[in-house]
Amino acid sequence: MSILYLDCFSGISGDMFLGAMLDLGLDQERFLRQLQTLPLNDEYSIEIKKGIKGGITGTDVVVKTHEHHPHRNLLDIYAIIDGSALEYDIKQKSKQAFYKLAKAEGKVHGKPPEEIHFHEVGAIDSIVDIVGACILISMLNPTKVYASHINVGSGTVNCAHGILPVPAPATLELLEGIPIYSGEEAGEFTTPTGALILNIFVDKFGSMPLGIPEKIGYGLGKAERKSPNVLRAVLLKELDRMESEYAEGLERDAVAILESNIDDMNPQLYEAIIERLFQEGALDVFLTPIIMKKSRPAVKLTCLCAPNKKQHLSQIILKETTTLGVRELLAGRIKLSRKIEEINTPLGNLKVKIAKIGDETIKAAPEYEDMKILAKNNNIPLLKAYEIVKRYLTV
Repeated sequence: MSILYLDCFSGISGDMFLGAMLDLGLDQERFLRQLQTLPLNDEYSIEIKKGIKGGITGTDVVVKTHEHHPHRNLLDIYAIIDGSALEYDIKQKSKQAFYKLAKAEGKVHGKPPEEIHFHEVGAIDSIVDIVGACILISMLNPTKVYASHINVGSGTVNCAHGILPVPAPATLELLEGIPIYSGEEAGEFTTPTGALILNIFVDKFGSMPLGIPEKIGYGLGKAERKSPNVLRAVLLKELDRMESEYAEGLERDAVAILESNIDDMNPQLYEAIIERLFQEGALDVFLTPIIMKKSRPAVKLTCLCAPNKKQHLSQIILKETTTLGVRELLAGRIKLSRKIEEINTPLGNLKVKIAKIGDETIKAAPEYEDMKILAKNNNIPLLKAYEIVKRYLTV
């Protein structure tokens, strides 16, 4: 059981993907033999060599073409793929990839996929990149493919349709539903071919999943940049339940952490701001006593929330406290799966929070507000109510 993880901190292109996969140790000769079955009549040559980008050693794949008219439509490319001796599954995946590309281009240009004439991506080097990617994924045969959030770059790019914004329109169509961002450095970091590879192969985007790294490969990009222009591929051994009790059953997500140091606000106001933040969707809010510069006592206000709520809750903090700024952090979170169940006790019915790993119940805790009501209705101390209810919790 293996997971392929693509770390796209410097974006992704077709040649970077080929280089990263071959750098994992896949058989180059087998790869080239399969590529050579494409009926391209010696219209290209491919060079695979070691190189360095930004101090990182990796594999550089260079496709040199000898054609002069790279414009092809979808049926032209289908004919090239069908005319090869590739395995059936590789042919189908390759044609699926080009259809998705034609659909994206068609949406941008207002045409059906069958009428699209590819420009850059119809050229021999792009055909080799896309079909080559399908060959290498078939050779590696990972159980799952994950990828990081995608650095798409920024600025503009020259192409057959003129000067376009980065990412180019068709590239952005292929990245629909995929988490992307623009780094500080300008340039086209993710190409249409790279976006297509992500679209057709990646099962999930986010942080690196739990696993044991077995192989690491780097595919080199062509542009010279301040940061290493490489795609990192990590082959992870997936942990089974015997190797890790929490490999199965745990949930993973991300939370935003909002923090602000406050040294000049009436402490009576904290209750109102905490209540407001909870009402607006905060997961947790708490206060920490701190000592600031010049030994001034202060309070650090911390709010945990879903990432999509951080802007709204930051505005509330800025408007309803005396602070001038809010720090924003994004943190990964591992948590037990949980649900609320209602149970019957001699004191009455109450809600209980159940936490599990897989099918195993790890923790069970009664809801505090329900416990207060039961204690009051039965005219007993809250502590006594907890002692009675505890006997009916199954852990």
